[in-house]
Amino acid sequence: MATNIKDTKIHSNMSLLQRFVPYFTKYKFVLFFDLFCASMTTVSEMALPLILRFLTNTGMNDIGSLTINTIIKLGVLFLVLKIIDVLSSYYMQKTGHIMGAKIETDMRGDVFNHLHKLSDSYFNDTKVGQIMTRITNDLFDVTEFAHHCPEEYFIGAIKIIVSFIILININIPLTLIIFAFIPIMIIASGKYRKRMRRSFKAQRNHIGEINSQVEDSLLGVKVVKSFANEEQEIRKFNEGNEEFLDIKKETYTHMAGYQMVTKIFDGVMYLAVIVFGGIFLINGSLNPGDLVAYVLYVNTLLATVKRIVEFAEQFQRGMTGIERFVELMDQDIEIFDEPDAIELKDVKGDIVVDNISFHYHDNEDIVLNDISLDIKRGTNVALVGPSGGGKTTLCNLIPRFYDVDKGKITVDGKDIKELTLKSLRSNIGMVQQDVYLFSGTVFDNIEYGKPGASREEVIEAAKLAGAYDFVMSLPNDFDTYVGERGLKLSGGQKQRISIARVFLKNPPILILDEATSALDNRSEKVIQKSLEKLAKGRTTLTIAHRLTTIQNADKIIVLTEGGIVEEGNHKELMEKKGYYYNLYTQGNMSLDTMDVDKFKDDNLVTA
Repeated sequence: MATNIKDTKIHSNMSLLQRFVPYFTKYKFVLFFDLFCASMTTVSEMALPLILRFLTNTGMNDIGSLTINTIIKLGVLFLVLKIIDVLSSYYMQKTGHIMGAKIETDMRGDVFNHLHKLSDSYFNDTKVGQIMTRITNDLFDVTEFAHHCPEEYFIGAIKIIVSFIILININIPLTLIIFAFIPIMIIASGKYRKRMRRSFKAQRNHIGEINSQVEDSLLGVKVVKSFANEEQEIRKFNEGNEEFLDIKKETYTHMAGYQMVTKIFDGVMYLAVIVFGGIFLINGSLNPGDLVAYVLYVNTLLATVKRIVEFAEQFQRGMTGIERFVELMDQDIEIFDEPDAIELKDVKGDIVVDNISFHYHDNEDIVLNDISLDIKRGTNVALVGPSGGGKTTLCNLIPRFYDVDKGKITVDGKDIKELTLKSLRSNIGMVQQDVYLFSGTVFDNIEYGKPGASREEVIEAAKLAGAYDFVMSLPNDFDTYVGERGLKLSGGQKQRISIARVFLKNPPILILDEATSALDNRSEKVIQKSLEKLAKGRTTLTIAHRLTTIQNADKIIVLTEGGIVEEGNHKELMEKKGYYYNLYTQGNMSLDTMDVDKFKDDNLVTA
């Protein structure tokens, strides 16, 4: 399966941590106290070997000096340390985890905000399933990472340093022998850590692919069933699922290798304690109490190493999540406000397209080449022509879903690149063929055009759009749940809700992109009346395949792959007997079936 991921390089741990550490800034006091509690638990744990060493040596050397009072004092000391340990552990488990969850929430908020700043070209190239995996699953592990990473390494560092200091004072040679194995173990296990990291990243990429495939299959379930292709969809899913299993097998192989290396060194270190500790005990350089303390501290040391080893899986998962977060955050924002961008206010609706050219980044073919238009305020301009001529592209350039390669577009004399995106798009309403309704109620979807609008305003917008009667016939009228993407409504009903949404927005500029082409004749007539009412008094651009819907337009632009070939109102174009006339007199045939090249050869196209 293709991953559709633009950045697949492996980042260094240091570079990822540099990007991640600033998220601790808001919670630095929580973090510092969490680490203080971690140090308290460590001190409490490491006091026990010293207590046992004192008891053993005192008991063997001078049992009479070991009084009940001394034992009680040692017991009270241990009890106090244990209470500190319990309270500190409670804080670490509760507040530390909450801190991690808050950091995860902050990161998810940042990545969601960043996604809304990316241009349409990013979403054209990237699967939604991959994006969903990055902002959900990938960040789940960050909670544990954000909490445990500072703790585990801080506690590990304290235990290693304190153990070394205490043990070096007990027996220098034995301590140096034991600690000499640690760097060797780290180096030996290094290759497995890198392989685990790559495997975890491959897992995340592939689960994104599975999510994408599931999303495609479920959203298109009616198409699947209509073609009786359930077996094909199941086969594709099973193939992806088996590939994911293979990746997990590889991951667990690397994890097993990593564990094997640490187990080997674990045994070697214990062997060194037994052999060399026994030798030093025989020659008198180590007494029994010291050996007990030595065994306990080595056990603590090895337990620390084991814990870090076990944490390695969580560490790699967390770093993989951070890496994929960084990759998404590093996607360039192609459409943005200039530092000195101004607000678009008191819009009249004059639009000038001045000698623009445009091509999509993933295709070198020019879509629009040296196109110029002058659209006066309050006029209705229709764009007609075969598919691929650039009609929708031109309309997408006006609200800056993409930026032109050459030339400029102005609204009321102001270059749209010099305007804030929010003010520009707030003054443009769009009704498209492919209506998108959000999962929610009818009210929610209409109110989306003007967040915070009153119920009376929403009802009035529905009446203007011709949607009120059918909405009131629904089970819960305006509070009826429309289903995911409005699946519970017909195409005409969804379109009327989308028109009501634009009525509520009340923009001075309106773009109608084949708003009725997917509807039946009856629905089209109803929707057309709503659109005519909506367009009244606004600057309107209409893309249409059915010429009957745009006969009353103030100006009709015929746009083909070769550019603008004709323009004028319906009467003027019919009198020219050119491209538009030929199309119209052939019974309003589909624009897509028109042989443009043959038409040019017959000299029927006029400039």
